[in-house]
Amino acid sequence: MALVVLLGGLVALAAAAPLLGRALGRTSCLVLAGGLAAATALVAALVPGVVAGRDVVASTPWLPSLGVDAALRLDGVALVFVLVALVVGVLVLAYCARYLDDAEAAGPVPAVLVLFAAAMCGLVMADDLVLLYVCWEITTVCSFVLVSTAGAPATAPGRQALVVTVAGGLALLLAVVLVVVATGSTSVHALVSDPDRLLSSPLAGPVAALVVVAAATKSAQLPFQAWLPGAMVAMTPVSAYLHAATMVKAGVYLLVRTSAVFAGQPAWTAVLVSLGLTTALVGAVLALREHDLKGVLAYSTVSQLGLLVAAVGVGTPEALAAALLHTVAHALFKATLFMLVGIVDHETGSRDVRDLAGLRRVMPWTAAATGVAALSLGGVPPLLGFVSKEYLYEGFLTAGPAAWAGPVAVGVAVLASTLTLAYAARVAHGAFGGEELSHPGLHEPSPLFLAPGAVAALACAVLGPAVSWLSPLVEAATSAALPGEEAPEVYLWHGVTPQLVLSGVTLALGALLFVRRDAVDRVLQAWSPPSASAAFERGHAGLLRLGEVVGRPDRAGGAPAQLARLLVAVVVVAALAAVGLGPQPERLVSEDPVAWGVVVLAAGVLAAAALTRSSLVLVALGGTTGLLVAVWLLLRGALDVAITLLLVEVLTAVVLVLVLRGQPRRLPRTSARRALPVAATAAATGLAAGGAAWALTGRRPLSDVGAQVLAEAEPLTGGTNVVNVVLVDLRGLDTFLETVVVGVVALGLVVLGRGPAGRRTGPPGPDPVTEDLVLRVGTRLLAPLMVVLGAYLLWRGHDEPGGGFIAALVLGTAVALGHLAGGRAPFARTPRALRPSLLVGGGLLVALGTGLVPLLGGGALLAPFDLPLLGALGVTSALVFDVGVLLLVLGLAVAAVHSLDAGVPDAGRADEQRRATRPHRDADGEAGDDDGDGERDDARVRGTAGGRR
Repeated sequence: MALVVLLGGLVALAAAAPLLGRALGRTSCLVLAGGLAAATALVAALVPGVVAGRDVVASTPWLPSLGVDAALRLDGVALVFVLVALVVGVLVLAYCARYLDDAEAAGPVPAVLVLFAAAMCGLVMADDLVLLYVCWEITTVCSFVLVSTAGAPATAPGRQALVVTVAGGLALLLAVVLVVVATGSTSVHALVSDPDRLLSSPLAGPVAALVVVAAATKSAQLPFQAWLPGAMVAMTPVSAYLHAATMVKAGVYLLVRTSAVFAGQPAWTAVLVSLGLTTALVGAVLALREHDLKGVLAYSTVSQLGLLVAAVGVGTPEALAAALLHTVAHALFKATLFMLVGIVDHETGSRDVRDLAGLRRVMPWTAAATGVAALSLGGVPPLLGFVSKEYLYEGFLTAGPAAWAGPVAVGVAVLASTLTLAYAARVAHGAFGGEELSHPGLHEPSPLFLAPGAVAALACAVLGPAVSWLSPLVEAATSAALPGEEAPEVYLWHGVTPQLVLSGVTLALGALLFVRRDAVDRVLQAWSPPSASAAFERGHAGLLRLGEVVGRPDRAGGAPAQLARLLVAVVVVAALAAVGLGPQPERLVSEDPVAWGVVVLAAGVLAAAALTRSSLVLVALGGTTGLLVAVWLLLRGALDVAITLLLVEVLTAVVLVLVLRGQPRRLPRTSARRALPVAATAAATGLAAGGAAWALTGRRPLSDVGAQVLAEAEPLTGGTNVVNVVLVDLRGLDTFLETVVVGVVALGLVVLGRGPAGRRTGPPGPDPVTEDLVLRVGTRLLAPLMVVLGAYLLWRGHDEPGGGFIAALVLGTAVALGHLAGGRAPFARTPRALRPSLLVGGGLLVALGTGLVPLLGGGALLAPFDLPLLGALGVTSALVFDVGVLLLVLGLAVAAVHSLDAGVPDAGRADEQRRATRPHRDADGEAGDDDGDGERDDARVRGTAGGRR
């Protein structure tokens, strides 16, 4: 239960963040930090049990038919990453309380940071592969949203980060599918407890490769590293959280978690160690080459992640313990450095080390905290970074089965760490050392602004000598990562060991590079490394060009050609199916003369629609065809479908009339050369569709599934309208996802109906076409009745024909009538409750909330349940879900009616405008001027047309 409370509380806190931001301004970030601190305290209370080997578990069925559970497990590995995400989250949100202004605090950044923490906690605690994948993708979306808050400069980096990490997510999804195929289970605990189930399958190799790709994209390993330095365009709190605790650590977690399966496999070790050490070395060189402090830290993250990946790849208990300890150390010193660099940027307006020097004189506390964090990054004793670096060296010495593998691996690690010390010293000395430059007005930041970074720096200093405090946590995590292996104890002094000697070599060489920094800088600046970002952009542009070439045939000829290709494809498929069609059962032929009469009428109306040249008549005839089909369905007993089709035809006719208001009333003539192929395609398509209906319907009795639904619908759900029961109860998830699509379309229509400034387009003033007294009076009489009818259909939908969809169509028709009766003026006064965005958002919340309630009681998603008190009045969970459907569909109807009418000239004026734009001709047939000024009046014509536009 504690894990559910943890995640639920974080999600609720994220939902409340915008409201808190509007009410409290940037002080709300302190409230959010307090919420994460409470979550940290909850996890801290679970630490003794987890360290003792008692995992905390919570599970409930999620997709029972697929064997998927919403399962959470807090073991040693998850505990390390949860604490990192929460503790750094507390510090970053407290930092936001002074970094952000009130407007930014009311924006998306604080809310998404909290959601990021929730997603990261869900990812590392997920005990089901499907849940792990879902949380993995949520972290991707959160990072993209946070990077995108930087505005236009973040467009390209945000796109790059999204493409790379989504590609990794697809690799992870495929790995999950292969694991399920190989083992028959989605349980993470079952996978790591019995790795032979996967290793004995031929799919083990592809799964391992896909896991490496997923982790490499998330943790910015070569060749996918470019997105992480590009993401530094985000504001400092975002960079601090993304680089220190969340996004990039997800890939490391995935590798640690799967080490129980793949550790010790030669290919796994070779790939991860070589990949990680290469990334560490390249990242360190690029960091040393940078002058932007944030750029140095970004490439430093790439380098440090490479060391972590390589250590995980070694796969021994010593290497895994080192990776877990360095994960904690990296989170602390990297969060500190990003926050303090943000303070320097905030105070001086620059992050370039060439413009900064001597700040220690005016910002001594900031300088001290930065120095501690930078020295911890460089591995200087006795700080925490030194201890974790020594354990990394010890782990690399055990790398690989070959005798030379360990020395080579540790040699590359020493070289990367030497460069790390050089650029870490550059960060501290470049900003705070040397002679003071002229920075008038500079001062130490406020204590609250400095405190988060100072606390993390203090932790780096204290936890180095007191690293034994972390030993139980690291041991528990190592034991959970490698079940059955003995975890090493973590402490500061080991005596004179090979790793201590290597640390001394690292410090000496790093100090030498720092002393000779000018010469090193000249060498590095003379080198122009290939740009990974430029390579990505070239690849992206190439894909776009390829897509343009491939899609060129589909754009040729416009909409008619596109439609023709689709219809011809339908005909071809039908012809192939007809060739292989075997003997058919005896057909049940209707003998109802009325039904055949409706079919004949529909055929006649269709023929008339094909021949008419009036656009309005075409709309009317198309609607009439739909009405006749509704009558036929009514005769067949499909009352629900008939009512739905009837209302859809009415709304469609209204929307088409609105769209056609600015178009010519007469359709252009079509030449016989074009009409014949069109007619042939139409006839063939009609025959194909009719043949499919003839072959697939009316030839069998009631199916077993249909009989079962009819028999069990009422006992299972309490509803007697089987159509509504299927839509709302039995296939509720399908209905919910379909309504989500409806909501997306509605919001898309709202956006399309707006001009560049975000305001509705369209001509001002009255709309003479809609100033119809009969229409206005009729609407005043009918609208209230339609609202009552919609409510009645909604209420009875579970037991009689009706439901939320039909009720929404009735209400949408009322909205359409009101729009037609009042012209554009009513749109400007649209009640806030009828705004599409609110309708869609409210509908999603109601429908999703109704579906999630059963999970709290251990039931399935969207399972029907009884409502206390209201159940006695006939209010069921199905009715509440139907209310959500109603709001979503009504949102689409309102958006369609109002948005498709925006910016369209008044009906009947389009032809006048075309005539007005033709040059005036005098009696001689020459283009003339009406005012005798000797000039053609094109300007006046253009002005008139432009005014109407």
